[in-house]
Amino acid sequence: MYKRFLLLFLFLVVQGVVAQSELTWQDLADATFAPEYNEKYEVYFLMPEFGKKIKAYDGKRIKITGYFLDISGSGEVFLISQNPMASCFFCGGAGPETIIEVNFKEKPPFRTDQIVTVSGVLELNPSDVDHCNYIMHGASGVLLK
Repeated sequence: MYKRFLLLFLFLVVQGVVAQSELTWQDLADATFAPEYNEKYEVYFLMPEFGKKIKAYDGKRIKITGYFLDISGSGEVFLISQNPMASCFFCGGAGPETIIEVNFKEKPPFRTDQIVTVSGVLELNPSDVDHCNYIMHGASGVLLK
């Protein structure tokens, strides 16, 4: 009986450690944006107000599927996007809720516009305009296409 209890306990602990939620791009749309003046850059930026649903994932391990983008071109700044490079937030008409800045554990082997599933810890960024509104830390990824 003790061994079964111990095995069940260990199973639940391991599940809790590796548990992650799979988010969709629609989940990231749970934010509204309002213009706010930034003294550093002397310009207005649209700043996010995150909704309750997405706030529940802040600091949690998540995974999401999207297009891999190396926006630096040199392997220094990576994004996962709802859309390919030609229609992403920076190049097309999509909004800031369609990209996640990704800090990989190791430099990824992916190329721009490959479809990948990425997992890591989600950080909501409501104020630092030098980074995306969504940031993923300690990330790893799997190539799908």
